[in-house]
Amino acid sequence: MSVAPDVEAMDLGIEGGVVVNASGRVRGNVYVRDGRIAAVTPERLPARERVDADGLLVLPGMVDAHVHLMDPGDPEREDFPTGTAAAARAGVTTIIEHTHGWPVRSVADLEEKRAHLTARSRVDFALGAHAWPDRLDEIGPLWRAGVAFVKAFTCTTHGVPGFDPAHLRGLFERVAAAGAVCLLHCEDESLTAEAERELRATGRADGGVIPAWRNRDAELTATGTVALLAARTGARAVIAHVSNPDVLELVAQARARGAQLAVESCPQYLTLLEEEALEHGPFRKFTPPARARSPRDLERMWDALASGSIDYMSTDHAPSTREQKRSGSIWDVHFGLPGIDTTLAVLLTAAFDGRLALERVVEAYALMPARIYGLHPAKGHVAPGADADLVLVDPTARWTVRDEDVLSKAGWSPYAGQTLAARPVRTYLRGRLVSDGDHVVGEPGSGRMLNGAGAPPAR
Repeated sequence: MSVAPDVEAMDLGIEGGVVVNASGRVRGNVYVRDGRIAAVTPERLPARERVDADGLLVLPGMVDAHVHLMDPGDPEREDFPTGTAAAARAGVTTIIEHTHGWPVRSVADLEEKRAHLTARSRVDFALGAHAWPDRLDEIGPLWRAGVAFVKAFTCTTHGVPGFDPAHLRGLFERVAAAGAVCLLHCEDESLTAEAERELRATGRADGGVIPAWRNRDAELTATGTVALLAARTGARAVIAHVSNPDVLELVAQARARGAQLAVESCPQYLTLLEEEALEHGPFRKFTPPARARSPRDLERMWDALASGSIDYMSTDHAPSTREQKRSGSIWDVHFGLPGIDTTLAVLLTAAFDGRLALERVVEAYALMPARIYGLHPAKGHVAPGADADLVLVDPTARWTVRDEDVLSKAGWSPYAGQTLAARPVRTYLRGRLVSDGDHVVGEPGSGRMLNGAGAPPAR
């Protein structure tokens, strides 16, 4: 680093790296002033601080649109100071959080949570709300108050009541009227409930109950209902954590009929096999569960991501500690996996293995979620006027995931023992260094709360 004496100098220059956006890549220099990107140029400009990025990739900060930090609610599983430290080190500079343990169901809830999170986040964050079948009149006010999306379940899960088709239609009518976005957890409650009854009747308590209980037909049936009602009402909807290509086919058919549907998926559906539940039990208890029964099934999901059939990637980061995962039967322990520590690295590894382009990694894990949830153009790309959220990645790095290195309170990873390619070496939030190698230097309170698209523009 060096210091330039020119009083007109930029605050920061990141020089000589390969800048990667969804639209392409270019070798150049990124200059920052007042927390925003002022220029992306091949020219050298005066800067008070310079960073030599030769040999590095310069990516926009990732936007993880599906994160559960349990704060407030169940902070022993995860909280904002810890979870956002993991995010910063992993190259994620913006999250959308929606814990089930303390759901936001009204504007009063939103304001209370906003106040609680003051000075707790190390990265920027938006908040999701939860739809309740008997509180549909809250949808419009919540959207205008700044939530990024409204989350709904088609099955009662995590203590959140499920929506039957009648209530779901009413929800979608309000979502469409407000111009809001609805994120849907799709599992048909009658199918999961009947599967649970049958499995419990036989005394099953092995890991194999997970894919049998949260079965493929349940996900497909619920997705079909959501797709039909979204098309009929004109609501904008996102199918959360899509687990297999059959769901993608349903969505494609609904899109052809005019449904405004987007697809979210997560690395676990592109990397983990269904049979792992037999060995790992509660450590593979998440829902929908892993569906892939062969490497070819995984390749089909990678192909869907590469082609854009999957719009964006998230973590669905919902950690529990080892002790919590072992604290009861397979029926009783928490659902969920930790993921925010590793998701960008898993995607970059796939890029270096030739499964998808680096540009597609940026599009799927930064640009598209920013666009869908109203955070673009400030987030999701490296361009003048955008927030200076930047991730410097060493493309030559190779590293092995170890449980002891996980920053999340979970303290473990489903990828432990695997070697990944490329790794963030520096993360900047609005031009300020928040992570340097393995050291998180951003303090709680570095991150700001962001409003979704429904809130009036700030003055």
